[in-house]
Amino acid sequence: MLYMIYSEDVPHSLEKRRIARPAHLERLQNLKAEGRVLVAGPLPAIDSEEPGDAGMTGSLVIAEFATLEAAKSWAEVDPYMLAGVYHKVTVKPFKKTI
Repeated sequence: MLYMIYSEDVPHSLEKRRIARPAHLERLQNLKAEGRVLVAGPLPAIDSEEPGDAGMTGSLVIAEFATLEAAKSWAEVDPYMLAGVYHKVTVKPFKKTI
């Protein structure tokens, strides 16, 4: 089943993101290689694909996991979570309609 992982950044998270980004992307690439990612990406702090120093406010991942608990477990050890980038993560089942 698909699950939505919506993560919200702490204020001024840009430097923490820069440091943890390679490990974060590697985990997403692993999911992608397994054919499990529907969509994944950051949420810019301003209305721009390249927000520069404004940074990001969070991230959204929609991916396939065996169970809700598996999705939560995966999210709990995200490098951004471990680096203190995220202050809140919400994981919910997602049903793709279109």
